[in-house]
Amino acid sequence: MTGERDLDVLLRNMKPEILDGTFVFCTLAPNADIPATISPMLTFRERQGTTLVILHEEAERAGLRHEFPSRLITLSIHSALDAVGFLAAITARLAEAGISVNAVSAFHHDHLFVPADRADEALVLLQEMSEAKHL
Repeated sequence: MTGERDLDVLLRNMKPEILDGTFVFCTLAPNADIPATISPMLTFRERQGTTLVILHEEAERAGLRHEFPSRLITLSIHSALDAVGFLAAITARLAEAGISVNAVSAFHHDHLFVPADRADEALVLLQEMSEAKHL
């Protein structure tokens, strides 16, 4: 199934949902193994090390240093990987409200890690965007 590319359709039908749990960002040394007790939501390898986005509880249990307690908002519309402007519009709106966001595009959906203490506010803003007239 091909993802949606039309910006108006994407914004109107994004259906943002907050997932349960608080996520944090951790880093492991380059080439370090990911502990078997951890089930990352996201893994990304950089030259400087491997970034893990995991539940706060997992980081605490594993004794991993972590940053950016965040909630995960999934935009439930199946967006195309080459869609233009979708995340730009969303991140710009959140930036206007002073809400930082770490956006991740996966195969089917786009996901937003927003500060845990601003997640409800971010969700309301996204819902308002979805209800607004576009283009």
